[in-house]
Amino acid sequence: MADSMMSKAATMEIPFNSNGDSRNLAEDDSLEQAAKSQWRLREKVGSPAGLRDLQQVMVSGPNLNETSIVSGGYGGTTEGIIPTSSIKGPAVRLNIDFLGNRRIPNEGQGSNMHHHSSSNSSTTAEEATRGIAVEKFDIMKKWGLSTYKCTKQMISERFGRGSRTVDLELEAQIEVLRETKRKYENVLRLARALTNHFYSMVQTQHALGDTFADLSQKSPELRDEFGYNAETQKLLCKNGETLLGAINYFVSSINTLVNKTMEDTLMTIKMYENARLEFDAHRADLEELNMGPRDAVTMARIEAAQQQYQIHKEKYERLRSDVSIKLKFLEENRVKVMHKQLLLFHNAISAYFAGNQQQLEQTLKEFNIKLKPPGADKPSWLEEQ
Repeated sequence: MADSMMSKAATMEIPFNSNGDSRNLAEDDSLEQAAKSQWRLREKVGSPAGLRDLQQVMVSGPNLNETSIVSGGYGGTTEGIIPTSSIKGPAVRLNIDFLGNRRIPNEGQGSNMHHHSSSNSSTTAEEATRGIAVEKFDIMKKWGLSTYKCTKQMISERFGRGSRTVDLELEAQIEVLRETKRKYENVLRLARALTNHFYSMVQTQHALGDTFADLSQKSPELRDEFGYNAETQKLLCKNGETLLGAINYFVSSINTLVNKTMEDTLMTIKMYENARLEFDAHRADLEELNMGPRDAVTMARIEAAQQQYQIHKEKYERLRSDVSIKLKFLEENRVKVMHKQLLLFHNAISAYFAGNQQQLEQTLKEFNIKLKPPGADKPSWLEEQ
């Protein structure tokens, strides 16, 4: 009954005439009765029975898609019924409060799940960032402790307070390599200087030969004399270019031996020396802990120090083996390369200053040295643009 009354009250239209008087008193009585029934329903809401009635009203109430809205012109007789199904727009969710009135929920309630998911994602991102920061802090902490120990060991060795691990045979080989590298660098510097000076001499001979040839054409009385000298300078220039090819090959080979092969071995030696310093630093740290008290905290530190000592010991021994192998192969390679290059240099210089052009060319063929054609180093006119 309450359901029918509320439906009737929801769709009731109260028309008024132009004077504001009621046109139908019967309809007023019906409206008054419906209002009284609604007030009685509101008074029962507080009781369990009232709640059940309210639930029945909410379940069996009219569907919003089927409900019609009755509109009437104020002061007129025109009436219209607009079906709600024809109203376009987003769906509005209505709730009924304890007084039986419909209300529109807060918009913030619709976005609670979205806000909750955003907060979860932000929390996950913060945890990931915090984990990365902790990991980097641990790495920096380990690096700082290792650097402190190595610096302490280095200072102790420099002032003669700490002991260091020494391989006398290996240390002697390393020192010989460094001395050999210094001497070969000096040979390389002098060979480059010789190349530059000899190149200047060849260019001067080339210019002098051109001048003699020009004068032989313009001086009929000295044509033969200028012609002989022009031919001699051109021959010397040609032999000089051949000798320059041999010297450049010599310089290139020595440069590869000194600045690549020897330098690579010296880099391995540097890594070996750093590993030796780290090994001695952790060895001294372990010895210092073993001399202290043996409580629970110290025993844990001793165990950790023992592990680090073993790790750096293996690294030191591995690099020491690598250095020994590289020094052996470097010595064999150095002897082979220098034997070939010194023979080339001697034969080329001897043939040039002896004026033996055939022997000079034969020397380059034996060592597979190909000379660049004249003007090959000069860029084309397109490249100069």
